[in-house]
Amino acid sequence: MTHTTLILGATSAMAEQTARLLAADGDKLILAARDPERLEILAKDLKVRGASEIQVLPPFDASKADTFDALLDEAGEVDRVLIAYGSLPDQEALENDPAGIRREMCTNFGSVIDLSSRIATRMQAKGSGTLAVISSVAGLRGRQSNYIYGSAKGGVILFLQGLRNRLQPHGVRVITLLPGFVDTPMTADIEKGPLFASAAKAGACIHKAITRGKCDVVYVPGFWRFIMWIIRAIPEPIFKRLKL
Repeated sequence: MTHTTLILGATSAMAEQTARLLAADGDKLILAARDPERLEILAKDLKVRGASEIQVLPPFDASKADTFDALLDEAGEVDRVLIAYGSLPDQEALENDPAGIRREMCTNFGSVIDLSSRIATRMQAKGSGTLAVISSVAGLRGRQSNYIYGSAKGGVILFLQGLRNRLQPHGVRVITLLPGFVDTPMTADIEKGPLFASAAKAGACIHKAITRGKCDVVYVPGFWRFIMWIIRAIPEPIFKRLKL
């Protein structure tokens, strides 16, 4: 059985890898992203990989909430939505930049919950659907190295938890995706270590979560569940002394 999947932020590295696997399943894919040229290249690639149909939406700007309903109207009725866009800001650069903080909060939190709310209302009316949103393990505990980014992702995690609780009686599945370190252009400036996963590995985890998984919260890859269990268990008087 094939499905129709809308991917917002389709040109992000993890979304591209997920889309390739959905294309191999024969799904219809509806793609939205900021860069129309990259999106067209991706669309051609996914068609070759087996997608039953590709629909490319107009350029998607997460800062323009007044365009969201028109975008979703053009996408039409879908079975699944993957929200996969975001930004990883420079923590130190933002610490004395309130306008920059607001901008990043809009991208990583405000626009995500806005879109999720609109999608949820449509799926609830339909009585079915899957909404999967990429957040981050950074949202599970505030750390000095990325607490602005982490607080936005933490807000998304809590919002999705409540949304899942609301939609459960209506046949709508809400999946919170929690990647750890993933080797993507967004992390290009971070020194790579043994905890980094490839974008292909992350995409495989996301594909499984959307198509076959049963968990509401999915760590990408799964070993991050144990790492974050340890980090979250550290008492605050000790944790605040750590250089994390």
